[in-house]
Amino acid sequence: PVVLDAAEGIGRRAIEHAERLLIDPAVAAGLLEEAAATVSRALAPKKNCTQANIRDLPSYLFRAFIRRVDKIKKRQLALVGDLAVPTFGSGNSTDPQASVEMKILVDELLARCDAKTREMFYRRIEGFSWKEIGRSYGISNDAAKVRFSEALRRIGEKLGLKSDL
Repeated sequence: PVVLDAAEGIGRRAIEHAERLLIDPAVAAGLLEEAAATVSRALAPKKNCTQANIRDLPSYLFRAFIRRVDKIKKRQLALVGDLAVPTFGSGNSTDPQASVEMKILVDELLARCDAKTREMFYRRIEGFSWKEIGRSYGISNDAAKVRFSEALRRIGEKLGLKSDL
């Protein structure tokens, strides 16, 4: 019951945090339930456990929830890393060498980007709209597009490429 009260207390904050990371609220609720069950099991052997035994049970529970959210995000990012990078040349190309070179080129380009630009790129090729990407950063879809294109333009300038845009 003590853990349940703590879970209800942090529920809204936990769901909002997960939504900012583009995790479905239903998945987030499940993760919070898992975290509460784990904390409850950990406290079960200690009969008559109160919140005083753990200095801040809601914070402890929230950290358990965050660890689960982090695992989900790492898994998602690993899946994004395994996505095929779109080819910019002929779609009919069966040249594996060109495909590998394109992946290397994109990886080198992304290595020069800041973390937000990299994440925008991965979300975009994963199929997220600019509106969804902008919402995750608290900006409009147009601002997200501009930020992304400006970052790419700056990288192009560093590499000595001329922009006609």
